[in-house]
Amino acid sequence: MTEMMKDEVIYVDSHMHTTLCKHAFGEPEEYAEMALQRGLKGMIITCHGPMPDGFWPQVRMDLGQFEEYVVLVERCRKVYEGRLEVRLGLESDYFPGMEEWAEKLHAMVPLHYVLGSVHWQGSEYRDRYGDTDEKGFRVSYFENLAASAETGLFDCLSHPDLIKNFMPGLWRFEDWEETIAASLDRIAKTGVAMELNTSGLNKVFKEMNPGPQMLAMMAQRGIPLVIGSDSHVPHRVGDRHLEALEMAQQAGWKTISVFKDRKRQELPIVEVRSQLVAAQKQAQEVAESR
Repeated sequence: MTEMMKDEVIYVDSHMHTTLCKHAFGEPEEYAEMALQRGLKGMIITCHGPMPDGFWPQVRMDLGQFEEYVVLVERCRKVYEGRLEVRLGLESDYFPGMEEWAEKLHAMVPLHYVLGSVHWQGSEYRDRYGDTDEKGFRVSYFENLAASAETGLFDCLSHPDLIKNFMPGLWRFEDWEETIAASLDRIAKTGVAMELNTSGLNKVFKEMNPGPQMLAMMAQRGIPLVIGSDSHVPHRVGDRHLEALEMAQQAGWKTISVFKDRKRQELPIVEVRSQLVAAQKQAQEVAESR
């Protein structure tokens, strides 16, 4: 790979983790190797950030490990400098009442990208919103998704229809179209991006997050789109990105967004697809020559 120009806008996988979150595996350098194999020019490491008061500690780094996280990413950045651009990001939970904590956390170090997540699976979320019926619980999710964008704390909202994995046998998009539309109307007004998360294909409801109907609604509202693999293991970096790009194009997007220094940049989808297809073809030729 030729050395990248300093101001070049490059396509990156915008969502992946480290072992500090307690449910991911592999060193950042292993993720970087897979990024190179998949034809990416960069990646943003976005591990689960710490939360106060022991909030759902089983799935995130502790505050005392935040500096260690920064060092891990910086180590990887230096190793791959000139070959792959490694950026420091964060997946940061949105939970009503913790906005001040998040604001201070995001200001501790220079971040390239902050993903906002509403994780309905957490015990604290269930304690607050789980005493309603199935409908009320789902409504709370889409309400909080919109509220997270309105805080201005996040660059992008991750896996935005994750709630379909709650009682997946009862999920019918048509039942929630009106609720989703209202949430997206609020999000669109903020300018915050939303993620197409390829890891949904590995969840109980086997569909990217979001699915095609919600994706089309996002495109209609002009919401910027970012693609992330949500990798918790190295081999998932860049996984199904070609498929995701095709979905985005079919939904109506002509460009895909990436973030650097918390500023959104855009790349033409046709160019990104061409880049990844060429890399995939080259990898296949190398494998066949062995």
